[in-house]
Amino acid sequence: MAEQNDQAGNVNQQRKFRISPLNFATAFFFIAAGYLFFTGAKITGMPSGNWGTTVAWIFILFGVVVSFLDLIFRNFFTITKNLWIVELSFITLVLIIFFLVK
Repeated sequence: MAEQNDQAGNVNQQRKFRISPLNFATAFFFIAAGYLFFTGAKITGMPSGNWGTTVAWIFILFGVVVSFLDLIFRNFFTITKNLWIVELSFITLVLIIFFLVK
C-alpha cells in the first residue's frame, strides 16, 4: 500500500504545469489571430480585400503546430532546465532559417 502511495505522489509531481518558451509562442500566435480577426489586415501590394481572416487562420495553424511541438519536447525532456535550453535553441534555429530565407 505504501508503494502505491509513493507512486501516486510521483505521478502528481510529474503532472505539474511547467512554463516554457513555446508556451509563450503559442499564446502570441493565438492572441495575434484574435487581434487579426477583429481588426483585419492589409497586405502591401495586393488588391484590397479581407485578408484578416486568412492571416488569422494561418496564425491559428502556427499556434496549433507550436503547441504540438511543445508536447513532443516535454515528453523527451523531463527536466525543466533542459526543456528551456532545447526550446530556446529551436526558436533560435527557426529564426535564423527564417532570416536566411527572407
